[in-house]
Amino acid sequence: MLQMSHPYAHIPELALADNSFGVIRIPTEQDIPFTPRVRAIVDTAEFQRLRHVTQLALASHVYPGATHTRFEHALGVFHNALKYLWQLGRDARFAEIVSAHDAEVLIVAALLHDIGHWPFCHPIEDMDLPHMPPHEIFAKEFLKPEGELTQVLESQWNISAAEVLDVLVAKSDSSSSRLRRSILSGPIDIDKMDYLSRDSQHCGVPYGRHFDRNRLINSLIVNEAGDGLAITSKGRTAAEMMVFARYVMFTEVYWHHAVRSATTMFARAFLELLPGLHLNSLFRMSEPDLIRCLCTAASGSPTAALMDGLFGSRRMLHKRLAEYSIYHREPLYRALRRLTATQLADCSVRLTEQLGAVIGRTLKPMDVLIDAPPQHREVEFRVDVWFRSSGEYRPLRDVSPIVDAMAQTQFDDCVKKVRIFIAPDIRDLIPSDFIIDDLVLDVLNRFVVRNDDGCTSL
Repeated sequence: MLQMSHPYAHIPELALADNSFGVIRIPTEQDIPFTPRVRAIVDTAEFQRLRHVTQLALASHVYPGATHTRFEHALGVFHNALKYLWQLGRDARFAEIVSAHDAEVLIVAALLHDIGHWPFCHPIEDMDLPHMPPHEIFAKEFLKPEGELTQVLESQWNISAAEVLDVLVAKSDSSSSRLRRSILSGPIDIDKMDYLSRDSQHCGVPYGRHFDRNRLINSLIVNEAGDGLAITSKGRTAAEMMVFARYVMFTEVYWHHAVRSATTMFARAFLELLPGLHLNSLFRMSEPDLIRCLCTAASGSPTAALMDGLFGSRRMLHKRLAEYSIYHREPLYRALRRLTATQLADCSVRLTEQLGAVIGRTLKPMDVLIDAPPQHREVEFRVDVWFRSSGEYRPLRDVSPIVDAMAQTQFDDCVKKVRIFIAPDIRDLIPSDFIIDDLVLDVLNRFVVRNDDGCTSL
């Protein structure tokens, strides 16, 4: 129960003075405050759709328990928003910047932060295709004036859809807006705070749970500029452990080679099928419906084998043939990483033809696939630490060798490798000592990549 002196004491989801509203329980043993107005949001068709969108999509091909949904995750992020507001509300500077109404908008935005997510959203977004809306912007499709969800926000919360969308996709630039966005999407945001531990739990691995969430939350304060989060020195170790948890989850789960094989198969099939798809209706579908739609569209085409390997009666993932990083064949890694999704597909086709000639067999167009990291980078872990003894803020990376090593631009380069995958029946035909690097180099020589100085190079 909040003390009445707390600036947000009258927000029902934070007060729960007599526990009369009830809770909804999600793993692991989290009791989420479930007031009538929260229930009104959750019961809308727009929100219920998230029950049928899995959080980690194709990771379940490697980690069978990873079938949890965006619905569960959204409730977890909402719960974190309440914890953050309870802590930050005790910071006088935060309370001056973020009004009680602003706090309620943040609560709703936390609950709806993934409302625009469609099935397999990240593999599709990562291709950075023209005219493909980010899921944050697509959220407005579910927050139209005539929609049930928008009407619930207005009648039950006195909040407009525009206010929620402004937190999800920046339009205004007030200190309150920037501060709330940093809570929803920043180095120590409520989204990461949930998905690291939740994904770890459902995947059956310990990595994302090995940091002190409560200690970190209890150390939250406003940064020196008043437009983002900082932590006190008491939270430094917890922050370091969160950085490490994120690093290991990317290494062992999100960018596990078999997860990336499945992801690359899906992305390539989607790219080939894209001209015949109606995206606005496709992105409103449940995951099972979208899979059926894509499998039907792929029937009789070269993509059918990819879709069948992912969603058919037998699991048939492409096998890893080569892997490049900043530590192994860095020039190839850099060159492939610069290519667009369409260029990578063209490279894959040419590589398939050349490999077929080497082994004396005609290969199918999608027997060889290239997986390269998306152009955008992960959010860097930039957060300041306040030292009470000296009364100063210092960047965490300046006082922590762990963060300096793992949380800057090197994060992407170290975790996200470039990989070449090959159909499993073809992999068995290739000698174990065969090295494909020269073929890759030959294919790359057909592409002109321009440096900033205008010169051409790989």
